[in-house]
Formats: sequence, C-alpha cells, structure tokens
Amino acid sequence: MTDTIETPQPSGGTRAEARDRAGHFSELRLNGISRAHGAHVALHPLELTITGGEFIALLGPSGCGKTTALSCIAGLLPLTAGSIELDGRRIDTLPPEKRGFGMVFQNYALFPHLTVRANVAFGLKMRKRPKSEIKARVEEVLRLVRLTGHAHKHPGQLSGGQQQRVAIARAIVLEPPLVLMDEPLSNLDAALRLDMRAEIRRIHQEFGLTTLYVTHDQEEALSLADRLVVLDSGHVAQIGTPAELYESPASAYVAAFMGYRNILSLEVESADAEAVTAAGRGLRLPGRVSAGARLKPGDRVQVAIRPEDVRVAAEDTGGTGGSGGSGGSGGSGGSGASGEPGLFDAVAEVVEYHGRGFHIDALTPAGDRIHLRTDRRVAPGDPLRLTAPAQRVLVFPGAAPPAGAAVSRSGAAA
Repeated sequence: MTDTIETPQPSGGTRAEARDRAGHFSELRLNGISRAHGAHVALHPLELTITGGEFIALLGPSGCGKTTALSCIAGLLPLTAGSIELDGRRIDTLPPEKRGFGMVFQNYALFPHLTVRANVAFGLKMRKRPKSEIKARVEEVLRLVRLTGHAHKHPGQLSGGQQQRVAIARAIVLEPPLVLMDEPLSNLDAALRLDMRAEIRRIHQEFGLTTLYVTHDQEEALSLADRLVVLDSGHVAQIGTPAELYESPASAYVAAFMGYRNILSLEVESADAEAVTAAGRGLRLPGRVSAGARLKPGDRVQVAIRPEDVRVAAEDTGGTGGSGGSGGSGGSGGSGASGEPGLFDAVAEVVEYHGRGFHIDALTPAGDRIHLRTDRRVAPGDPLRLTAPAQRVLVFPGAAPPAGAAVSRSGAAA
C-alpha cells in the first residue's frame, strides 16, 4: 500500500496553543536511576536532566539498557535505586497512568475495529473530556500528522507508515509532558523509515513536544535528536549533541556507533598531547589523541576511522581502469610500518555499487579488513593504496576491540 503524505492545512492559533500546552514543564531529572534483576544490573545509575522541548535519543545495541531506562521512566518497571523528578516533584512512585507520558512502541497496538478518528479519540474519552474538546483536539492532531483524509478508515486499510502516525497521534492528542518512543520505526521498510524520520522530527517541532527516543540506529539518532545518550551494558558511555559525539566520540565503543567502522588494534610509536602515530600489522597511521587520553610509546591503542575518510591515493593501480593511473604498489608490500605515514596497501575484496559511488571491503596484507567509500571504479582483486588524513583518525587507549565495534553499513550495531 502506498504511503501518501497530505499537505497540512492552516489551523489558525490552535497549533500554537497546543505547543504551549504540550511543552509546559521545565525539566525532568533522572537522579541516579538504576534497575537490577537479582544479581544482574540492567541499568547502572543514570544521571540525566531533560529540558522541556528537547529531543533525546537513547542509543546502543540490544541489551545495553536503553529500553530498560525508558520503561523505568514510563513507570512500567520499578526503580532499584534513584528517583525521577518532574519540575521538582518526585514521580517515580506514581503508576504509569498518573505520570501522564505518551507512549509509542514498535507494535502500534491500534484497535482494529475502530476508525482512525476513534483510535485517536480513545484516550480523551477515557478521561471523560467534553465532546467538543475531543472533536477539536482530534481534528487538530490529525491535521498535524497529515491523516485528515484517512480519519474514517480502519487500521487494516492503512500502510505501515500511516499506522505509525496514528499511534503517534494517539499519544500526543493527550498533550503529554513527555513522549516516549521505543524503536518506533523498526517494523518499517528502509524508504519508509526515512520518510517517517522526517515526520517525527516535524511533529516534535510543530507540536512543541519533549521526546525520549530509543534506537539502535546511529543515523536515526543523529538526524532526530538534540542530544544523544549512548549506553554500554547499562552504563552511560557518553552524553552530548550529535556533532559532539560524531566529531569527538569519548571511546572506541562510541566511535563504533558514530560510523567509525574501521577500528584497528595497534601500538603507539610516538605521541604528544594532541598527535600520535600508531603502528603495527604493516600499518603506520598518524592521528588525533582522544580527549583526556595520555599515551606513550608502546601503549596499545584502538585506531578508529570512518569509511568516508579512507581515500584511494592518487597512485593506486585501479586495475579495471580506475582514474588512479597504472603505477602503484601492487597491494602486497610497499607502505609497511616503516613506509610513509598514513599510506598503506590493501586488496579490494567486496565491491558494492551504490549509485553515487562504491562501498568497498578491502584486506590489508596482515588480514585487517578496511571499509571505504570511493567514486572510483574498483573491482574485486584490485590492489589499492589507501590513505587517511591524520585529523580524521582517532586514537583511543585500549588493547581490545570495543563491544559493538562490528557495525552495519549505516554505522549502527550489527
């Protein structure tokens, strides 16, 4: 079924009034909230202040504690320790229905026998709101989510994206202080996820919502959130804006979720306060020292590079007629640990065409897999000479690859 997006109609001052009502709290404070199941700690103490109007994303792989955190905030799970305050009033002792938060889940949980209009109105009817108020609010929210023309339909007559917008409308029609979303796009196909991502951000802005969004998808989190909270086995790995985490991840674990697919275990050759050269396994890579790290020669480190920052050097062989010319290293020697810093050899193993260029998985002579993107025509088996700018290479202390370092093409945990 085709997912059509309607053009929203003007609604006068109603939408502005809805924004004022929806964004009525100043801050929600999570004071060291934690959750344990017997000896297993699913969520270690989490400290976070959410300001009214913010869009916060909880990001991490399965089992990292993000859904546990959301369930504790919603009141679906009791806290083991800590407290939750809304504008100074403690609410963690209240049941879910008394907290007044809106919920949107992977499973839309729509009533199949009710129309779109009736599904959206259901919560207001349960709260015994006047009929005139219910009618006005439902019409306004249906305009906001662009479903006015589908109000008479039943869920089974809608596409997946339309059903998701009904679920969002049902949550926000109650004008909650906070909307909690648990991976709401995971059941949609890739193209529809992109459309709905834009819709969720637009609805958040136009309705003046405060949103807490759980996802394992790095691109979703970066595009939607004002701030990200990256979780690792129940611990907070880093909190910051998308730009802060993308440009300056605090660890190799966070880097893996920010699209640094190439994470290599090497050893410090030389280092100062800002710059470092890491070597080993036939590689010699200059890079930036991660914030707060103090490195010395001989230290084991993790070197992180994004695929888009790995470049095919001008002198590569380009075995199928690439633009790099006919000279080059041949892919089995040359650059080594004693060669020119930042240059290394690899052989293309898997080549995927993506319209605007190629995604390449290459192998170094030592067997390290390198992911890169290029607009050059490359075929499997082609020798490549690769380079990465030092300012785009991040170096972190530590000898072991980080948990979650195996990432998907988009940068989310695989």
